[in-house]
Parts: sequence; C-alpha cells; structure tokens
Amino acid sequence: MARANRRTLSLPEGMLWSRLRKRDPGLPTFRRQHPVGPYVLDFYCAQARLAVEIDGIGHTMGDRPERDARRDAWLAEQGIEVLRIAATDVLRDADGVADGLRRLVDARRG
Repeated sequence: MARANRRTLSLPEGMLWSRLRKRDPGLPTFRRQHPVGPYVLDFYCAQARLAVEIDGIGHTMGDRPERDARRDAWLAEQGIEVLRIAATDVLRDADGVADGLRRLVDARRG
C-alpha cells in the first residue's frame, strides 16, 4: 500500500530508484521518500545514516539554496548526512551514481 505523502518520482529519481531498490544480500538498503521529522528525503540509507537528495535546477533558484541549507543543518543535528547529487549526473550515468552510493555505504560499514 502506498503512503499518502509519496509523490511521483522525477525522471532522475526514478532512474536511480530502479537501481537502488534491489534487496540482494550484501547490498545496502535504501528507502525512497523516507519521512524524517518535517522532511521527506528522496532516498535514505539507515545503515549509513545517509540521505541522498537529487537536485534539479530548481535547487539553485530563489530561496531554495537557503532552504536546502537549513534542511541539511537540521538533518545533521539528527545525525544524518546529506549527499546532494545533481539530476544531470543521474541522467548521464545512473549506474555509476548507484554504484558510487553503494561503495560509499560499504566504506562506512567498515
């Protein structure tokens, strides 16, 4: 059953999710549109306490950079690191982005 607060994924989010959703043994587990406090994270890996945000051009406009900075600071206070990835990077190489995220989580797990 879908959660009521889920929105449709953007194209780059959908491309990345299709690669991160695998639940194979040994692979880190990611959740999509995971709620934390007042925020909904694009992707979250609990094992690494890592939020992954896919940022399109809208994240560079208006007050969005300041809002993102406040959000990132609040999440850091909760012990969650935020990794922001440009949507264009995912569109260019979704497999490479997914593999890089898995390597990052594996390195943190020791």
